[in-house]
Amino acid sequence: MSDVTPTATPERSAQLPAQSPPVDPVETAAASQQAAADEKAPAGARLSWWRGDGGEGARRNLGLLGVLVVLVVIGALTRSDLYSNPDWVWDNTLTILKLAAVVGVVTVGMTFVIIGGGIDLSVGAIVALAGVWATTVATQSYGAGGMIFTALTVGLAVGLVNGLLISYGRLVPFIATLAMLVAARGLAAEISAKQTQVSDNTFINGIASNKLLGIPLLVYILAVVVVAGWVLLNRTTFGRRTVAVGGNPEAARLAGINVRRHTVLLYALSGLCCGIAAIMLTAQANSAQAAMANLYELDAIAAAIIGGTLLSGGRGTIIGSLLGVVIFATITNLFAINGLTTEAQNMVKGGIIVAAVLVQQVQFRSLTQFLGRNRLTT
Repeated sequence: MSDVTPTATPERSAQLPAQSPPVDPVETAAASQQAAADEKAPAGARLSWWRGDGGEGARRNLGLLGVLVVLVVIGALTRSDLYSNPDWVWDNTLTILKLAAVVGVVTVGMTFVIIGGGIDLSVGAIVALAGVWATTVATQSYGAGGMIFTALTVGLAVGLVNGLLISYGRLVPFIATLAMLVAARGLAAEISAKQTQVSDNTFINGIASNKLLGIPLLVYILAVVVVAGWVLLNRTTFGRRTVAVGGNPEAARLAGINVRRHTVLLYALSGLCCGIAAIMLTAQANSAQAAMANLYELDAIAAAIIGGTLLSGGRGTIIGSLLGVVIFATITNLFAINGLTTEAQNMVKGGIIVAAVLVQQVQFRSLTQFLGRNRLTT
């Protein structure tokens, strides 16, 4: 064995920072040539609108806005007597946003989990457990601060347990979160003795009834969570790592990302969002019970899918998920003002989910094939 230790050349050291992952010179050269070709190409010849997730996400969001416009038109045609009143239209819009607020906060956390390649079936149960724990007599004795702290802590702790079971216990996310769904509902029923726990705190109850500049506080909370989620996903290393882990966990590991730890953080983030939602839902009902937030996990998953988040992971947008939540809330409102049954509403929602997944698969395959042909011809 030779005692001579190879040293990096000055050129190599200048090109790569310390502890950087291996770089394929062939891929680097190809990427440089492609970038140079794109810069030299005329504006009309560029295909940037088709390349990358940015352009595709923008088109999808525009499509979702179009769906909202269609729903509003349907409402105006079916209930012209209501939509002819501007005051009613404004109040109805606020009603829709309030209806979407709680599920929207849960959906933000769910979007991160799905982009990271996981799934969380326990979010509704976490909301119920956090809400029940926060409204016990002992917790309410500490005031609004104690209730909020308890709800956030319970949600975060349960999310951490989910992440640890999946990352280090090597359980399938579906099984781990399904078990947590049952366990959290059971614990919530045990704590509340299967009774409804009334919230006596005026500050907590006022979150749902109070307004600022004519807009309910629930809508502001949703806006803050959405903005924070958008920044975290699109402007931080955490967001880039989330996409990398969901797209290819092995490649992310080889690139130096601690996949297990990041997965734990994703489920903890989802649990934290559930804690926030628990306070919001408790404020709306002025109470909490073990059966609250029933099927919220399905609503959150459906909204994320409608918004363009891939169930296989690696792609998704916070804005798209928010639009998905608003679309479902608008459908619920549309059915309510027309006096239609909940059963018909659920059938329509199911059809929309199936259609969205089918369209998503077709678009993704078409985009992949298009880019593949483009690479071969350039």
